[in-house]
Amino acid sequence: MKPTLKNLSIAGAVIALAPLLTAMPAQAYVGPGAGLSLLSALWAVIAAVGVAIGFVLLWPIRKMMRSKRRKNASASANAQATAAKSDQHSA
Repeated sequence: MKPTLKNLSIAGAVIALAPLLTAMPAQAYVGPGAGLSLLSALWAVIAAVGVAIGFVLLWPIRKMMRSKRRKNASASANAQATAAKSDQHSA
């Protein structure tokens, strides 16, 4: 039988997967501190993603409120300026 690319691919896959099928279970102890560390890291990542999404979603609202506040401030400044001019002219 002549070695072909298909036969070599199958043989390579068998050789690559054999260590995964023969792996022995690890004799190790994972204490409660490791679980708590994992949970706190997970909560930190979830909180960071939530805050980032919140900032992105609230950005247009904050910008709209800021521009509205500036418009009101400039309108009141103009009204005060016109009132001051009319007071000067009437006095």
